[in-house]
Amino acid sequence: MDRLLEYLGNHPLLAGAAGFMALVVLGYELRQRAHAAAAVSPTDAVRLMNDGALLVDVRSANQFKDGHISGARNVPGDQIAGGAAALEKFKDKTVIVCCESGVTSGAAARKLTELGFKQVYNLRGGLGAWRQDNLPTVRG
Repeated sequence: MDRLLEYLGNHPLLAGAAGFMALVVLGYELRQRAHAAAAVSPTDAVRLMNDGALLVDVRSANQFKDGHISGARNVPGDQIAGGAAALEKFKDKTVIVCCESGVTSGAAARKLTELGFKQVYNLRGGLGAWRQDNLPTVRG
């Protein structure tokens, strides 16, 4: 321990840089965990939907018609970016947002959170992960 204190005393710039980098890594990891906590797997999404969660599909109307999760509402991403007026009455309800890959829906989930929605989750992996888990979709 004495040698560590001696080293820190002799090399304050290196010690400061190491401390700074440790804080940067810690901040990055905490931020990643916060974002990951807002994503749910397809099986967790089914559980939340069974408990009454609203599922919002942010893909275009044509993509939605080609296949979507049963019970999903189609609200394209540009409508959510514009204020999500169609979803205003669901602010206090659990909302799961999905797209094809999970990227667009992640941005939509962040926007809904900014708009004051209480519980918003992103379907991790999107409909691709949903289909990979052999969960059903409907057409029309």
